[in-house]
Amino acid sequence: MKLNSKSGLAILLIGCGALILLGKIGLGLGFLMSYLFPLALLGLGYYGIRNGSKFFGWAIFAVGLLALVGKFSGLFAIIFAVGLIYFGVTVLKKKQNSSTF
Repeated sequence: MKLNSKSGLAILLIGCGALILLGKIGLGLGFLMSYLFPLALLGLGYYGIRNGSKFFGWAIFAVGLLALVGKFSGLFAIIFAVGLIYFGVTVLKKKQNSSTF
């Protein structure tokens, strides 16, 4: 089998169809795909910026970045909560140390 541009497209279509079919029968890669799509948008945006299409490249890059930040929002909330707890503990320790003297 010779690979050319049409066979590459055919392989891409077969792969996409297989992923959709696996998702429908419960064996999908939903967790992975939910992160892969924003990363692909970032890659396409970067590729567009590098090849001279600055407006569309930055637009696609921004959409991918916003989608990825949305995916990591739970992680950002956990980091923020841990930071608040740490800050509260340090404030309490400073207050206890200053009241003993």
